[in-house]
Amino acid sequence: MTLPRITDDMSEADMDLMTRNAQEASDFLKALGHEGRLMILCHLVTGEKSVTELEQLLSARQAAVSQQLARLRLEGLVTPRRDGKIIYYSLTDDRPRRIMELVYELFCRSS
Repeated sequence: MTLPRITDDMSEADMDLMTRNAQEASDFLKALGHEGRLMILCHLVTGEKSVTELEQLLSARQAAVSQQLARLRLEGLVTPRRDGKIIYYSLTDDRPRRIMELVYELFCRSS
């Protein structure tokens, strides 16, 4: 993949598009910028989980897990599904999984 280059002859429309894309990317990366949210995404990469399952996996209180899930939901990274009183979460699309694979490769995989 080749990254685009900013040049002096770029049109105003192209610069505006690049600025909008940069804002979207920035919001996405801010949502990932918390260890609790990263851990939630790590668990959701393997499939849908209930809030209770996430609490147990993270050894965290329900309020803390729900707060992080709310942020991930706001940024469009996770999708809730209600089954009676139980709420399940899954990844909205492939972007979080792809980012988590890169994060794993850069920071977690043994040399």
